[in-house]
Amino acid sequence: MNIYERSSEPGNPLTNESTDSLVKKYFTFGFQQKEILAFLQLLHGVSISPRTLRRVLSRLRLYRRKNYSPIQNIVNFIEMEIQKSGQLHGYKWMHLRCLQNNLIVTQDVVRHLLRLLDPQGVEIRKRKRLRRRQYLNKGPNFLWHVDSYDKLKPYGICINGCIDGFSRHIIWLRVGSTSSDPKVIGGYYLDVVKEIGGCPLTVRCDMGNENKTLEHLQVTLNEVFKDGTCRRPPFIVGKSTHNQRIEAWWGVLRKHSAQFWMNLFQTLKEDNLFDGSFLDKSLIQFCFANLIQRDMDQVILEWNVHRISRSRNSISPTGKPAIMFEMPSLYNADNYLIPVPSFATDEMSIHCAYNSYPCDKDFYDLCNILISENMYSIVVDPYAAVNLYTNLRHDLLDIFAN
Repeated sequence: MNIYERSSEPGNPLTNESTDSLVKKYFTFGFQQKEILAFLQLLHGVSISPRTLRRVLSRLRLYRRKNYSPIQNIVNFIEMEIQKSGQLHGYKWMHLRCLQNNLIVTQDVVRHLLRLLDPQGVEIRKRKRLRRRQYLNKGPNFLWHVDSYDKLKPYGICINGCIDGFSRHIIWLRVGSTSSDPKVIGGYYLDVVKEIGGCPLTVRCDMGNENKTLEHLQVTLNEVFKDGTCRRPPFIVGKSTHNQRIEAWWGVLRKHSAQFWMNLFQTLKEDNLFDGSFLDKSLIQFCFANLIQRDMDQVILEWNVHRISRSRNSISPTGKPAIMFEMPSLYNADNYLIPVPSFATDEMSIHCAYNSYPCDKDFYDLCNILISENMYSIVVDPYAAVNLYTNLRHDLLDIFAN
């Protein structure tokens, strides 16, 4: 998921976004003024001075340290977030989520509110994390790490992700009904290659047949479009313990999102509302897949614009993943993206599969018929999804029993 849109031609501003809207977007993401200026110049060809930027921010009434949002609005927002996966966030991450929802507040206020509103969560987050071994990567798109996250797979929710090794920028994080179909995983890869206009120098995956299509696409694109002077292999297969970048990031995902869904589905199981059958897994996919994808998209956005702190004994660069990925020159690094024209990705798409439905199509159609006949409410949050799940499950069990 990209948090920014590139100009179609380097040096030319985007025609569908004004400077004001770009400034507002990057301000909302939590970027500092110098970072906003860099994005405008390098990605959109818009060159303005720091003084002009400050005038634009003032005219748009975009401030960090004044015109604070009413405290009750902040309280209401945080209370709503801690009812969802936001209950897993620390104060810095929650502060960033506030900013991205147009709430002006200081980190200190968020920290105190979390202590008041969620004291148990604050204590849980005080647990220390394990230190991981050193890792070295030359620049963005030098090495992508791909893996599947299986903690929600027992409930029918399959997650596949990819992270850039240098910047720790999340390349994709997709929710689907399968993580074992090579054509589906290949589709995730090809979507991103088409979106960013190129492929990485190398992709690293775990051993398994689910990555065969991705391997074919990556090797083929490298052979056709890579500079012949580079001998680095386009595709590496190894043990999951060696795929450390993505394996380490799964801990972040669990901390900030997945644990909430694991707890929710475990509750359904304990209440005898889930038995692992095809029916129940398909219902989970139908009712929750889109909600989980939106939650994943929010995690990607917040991760890609948050600041990675320096770790002891680490030789990896520190900063915001989005900036490290888009502006490697600031870190004395090169971008290793191999340009791939759109006609090539269009031709390669025949090797991929793209799921338009969160579950089996016939099951999807049947559920929509039941929703229409019974006038069930549209799902807008996890708990509404639970109600829809239990209602549909009751209806379907009656249908199949007869």
